[in-house]
Amino acid sequence: MDSDRPVEQHSVGRSVLLHLGPGILIGLCYFALVPIVRQWGFPSIAALMATVALILVPVELGYLLYRGRKRNGSYSLRGIVLYRIRIPTWQYFVWVPGLFVIVGIIFTLMKPVDAMLQQTLFAWTPMLESGLTAEYSRTALIWTYTLVAVFGVVVGPIVEEFYFRGFLLPRMKYAGKWAPVLHSLLFAIYHIWTPWQFITRTLGMIPMVYAAQRRNLYVTTIVHVLVNTLDVVTALSFIAAMAR
Repeated sequence: MDSDRPVEQHSVGRSVLLHLGPGILIGLCYFALVPIVRQWGFPSIAALMATVALILVPVELGYLLYRGRKRNGSYSLRGIVLYRIRIPTWQYFVWVPGLFVIVGIIFTLMKPVDAMLQQTLFAWTPMLESGLTAEYSRTALIWTYTLVAVFGVVVGPIVEEFYFRGFLLPRMKYAGKWAPVLHSLLFAIYHIWTPWQFITRTLGMIPMVYAAQRRNLYVTTIVHVLVNTLDVVTALSFIAAMAR
């Protein structure tokens, strides 16, 4: 639930720092781990999942709890994470599928743009490998996608939604009516490990931001989880085929 107390607003500089700072730390850790996990026989997505556990969760959730302790005197998210007002259950069955389809269409239509940017402007950036090729063993993929199921599907999305949509977005009044667009852009840039998706992520996040503002944070959290679940479903099919 949201608090009745006024919400502290961030300055432009603080807002940008809190949006991009965690992404820089995550990116540095990820790029450092990629050669290590590859040497161990795992795809680079395993390095990203390790980074979620090592950096994303401690930094983003840790900061929320720190702010909660400072405001409430206890490790509580009350008044820190907003957009948690209850809505009728039936609205979830309308908003979640609708957003899921809209975001899916945007990401699908933008795939050629992502590929073009990756091959031209960002060819120097390590590719985020799914590992779904004959190059990796079945055992390595099972371990990798166990990590993805935990940190990429559940833990990471929930923490990101609470931190970005629940904490940072309500404190962007300096941007006025452009806050949803700016927030979506900053969230896209935050993903510095996949810079070729900046445009796609910005466009894909705008409807999510409007939904969080007009309904609640849990709608966008469910959609975020469902979108990331697709990677695990694809991986399970591939791994099952390897067994046959």
